Amino acid sequence: MAGNILIVFLVAFDPHLHTPMYFFLGNLSCLETCYSSAILPRMLVSFLSGDRSISVAACLAQLYLFGVLAGTECYFLAVMSYDRYLAICKPLHYAMLMNGRICILLIAVSWICGSLGISILIFLVSQLTFCGPNKIDHFFCDFTPLVMLSCNETNVVEIIAFIVSFICTLPPLLITLTSYVCIINNILRIPSTTGKQKAFSTCSSHLTVVSCFYGSLMIVYVLPDISSLSEVKKLFSVFYTLLTPLLNPLIYSLRNKEVKEAVSRSFRKLHRLKIQKRRSKRKL
Repeated sequence: MAGNILIVFLVAFDPHLHTPMYFFLGNLSCLETCYSSAILPRMLVSFLSGDRSISVAACLAQLYLFGVLAGTECYFLAVMSYDRYLAICKPLHYAMLMNGRICILLIAVSWICGSLGISILIFLVSQLTFCGPNKIDHFFCDFTPLVMLSCNETNVVEIIAFIVSFICTLPPLLITLTSYVCIINNILRIPSTTGKQKAFSTCSSHLTVVSCFYGSLMIVYVLPDISSLSEVKKLFSVFYTLLTPLLNPLIYSLRNKEVKEAVSRSFRKLHRLKIQKRRSKRKL
């Protein structure tokens, strides 16, 4: 959370990072902060207090927040890949096609698309009756472990969940893959090796994040629901719920020269402010 909040701070207050690419990166880091906040605090309370109980309302709220943020992240990653496609494949039209108004519109559409499907799904899940041991075989309120506790027939809910997952993941994934196919094809046409390295460096960090996120997501939700794979799925759930938000700021900061320079500028400003405060105290 500290790393993601730092990136949000840098993007907001450093004029050198006021570009579409870093605007999207700042929004992604803000989303990752919320992502961790939706799951991690409740899990830590359970570890520290030993009380692992959670009310149905709180469980549905956690599932809703998780669903909104996961769906929105899929669209965020697609928007960021489209931004890199325009920057590399359409550089002369980039400023016109990716102005401030379009950037805000793309972010707003991502949030709307991420929240609509899960809202319908949560409404249907809230109508179910839960009985039996009421023990969720997971570290947070995920859809499949929660629905397994229902006494009602859940076929309709599961079909709608599949449709919602399909809409929230497949279109942005196709946009992302198509963008990178065009990007790689365009990079291979660059005659100089230096030009190829420079072009690829602008999108390699984002490609790494996309691979980690979608790779773990597919292992959890595409593999069949059998008991022998339940522990594997829980392990990879940790990847996209907790480790991905942790790795994102590290990937973007360690592999991005402009972010490193922004961090050093911020520390120099803080250092100068401290010196000025000390001098003003001495004068007083």
